[in-house]
Amino acid sequence: MSRPAVLRSLQTIVPPTVLRQDEVRDVFGSQPDLGRLAKRIVSASFNGSGIDTRHTVIEELSLDSETSDPVFFDRRSGALLSPSTKTRNEVFIRDASRLFVDAARTVIDADPEITASDITHVITVSCTGSFAPGPDYAIVRALGIPDSAQRYHFGFMGCYASMPALRAASQFCAADQEAVVLVVSVELCTLHLRSSEDPDTIVASSLFADGAAAAIVTARDLPRSGPGLRLDGFHTAIAPEGEKDMAWTIGDHGFEMILSTAVPQIIGETIIGALRPLYAREDDLSAAFDAGIVGEQVAHWAIHPGGRSILDRVQDRLHLSDAQLHPAREVLRENGNMSSATVFFVLQHILQHGAEPGDRVAAMAFGPGLTAESALLTVEA
Repeated sequence: MSRPAVLRSLQTIVPPTVLRQDEVRDVFGSQPDLGRLAKRIVSASFNGSGIDTRHTVIEELSLDSETSDPVFFDRRSGALLSPSTKTRNEVFIRDASRLFVDAARTVIDADPEITASDITHVITVSCTGSFAPGPDYAIVRALGIPDSAQRYHFGFMGCYASMPALRAASQFCAADQEAVVLVVSVELCTLHLRSSEDPDTIVASSLFADGAAAAIVTARDLPRSGPGLRLDGFHTAIAPEGEKDMAWTIGDHGFEMILSTAVPQIIGETIIGALRPLYAREDDLSAAFDAGIVGEQVAHWAIHPGGRSILDRVQDRLHLSDAQLHPAREVLRENGNMSSATVFFVLQHILQHGAEPGDRVAAMAFGPGLTAESALLTVEA
């Protein structure tokens, strides 16, 4: 009988520049091209975001910075600038390359049983920039991972992309019990922030942030220095009525997020049907899910915090406790929405704060489509 894949090591990184939500709100709300309605939307979006701080690779966005030749933010005039998509992507190439390598190195160094030479597969994830040869290549070359390692990049999928990356890692391990898969997500969402009167753009500007995460997945029977997560199963669902409410396109002045206010309602209306097939695979969970008490069977919930209202709707529909949503809300409060990397931050919080061997963990992330990716996991000692 084959051994199940286990996420055995997980590390996260945020850039050093901190954005305080109230200060960013005041900058966006003071732009001269905004009308009174847009200013009210800025105030409501930032104040109601559930976010205190975010992180960015763009040092000049900090009110403490001194930049003689600003590209994104002119601190002296208070004006948000509008660099081209090419300029934004050049920053992505420079800073994301470093973060991909740093995150990969950190997760390997944190696992005493794994070395770079053990890595057989590299999966990289990002939707906020692109270059070739890509981050998968950069990681292999920088860390001395064998050239023969299979490399895959999951690009431009949005906030849910780390979930299919984990599913692919699980499948690689099922096909080869000696496989060791390195999964690295880096998202530099702040590269695409801009001033606008469009409500969707304002909401996106109030939420998105930069962050990186890396995980090692393998079925090898190796000692662990800390808890891991057995990858029990995955499921993908689509709510096509939300196709136009969450989307990610490329414009002349950065990538443009469509994130309408209808998204929480659509998630609330479709989440039961989206999740039922995942829980139907286990009789006890299926019965609990249909009875509306699945939260009593699944202790921990790693919900991608796409926004406070999304978490509110998920909690209400699944009858989850405040404690079960605390990890997602804390990650949102401290780091904002880091797109695909965010669910790793929530999983890390769960592992570091009270998860016990045998506890079940539900993970869920939403993205363009409207796509809902979900997974069931089990904490292992």
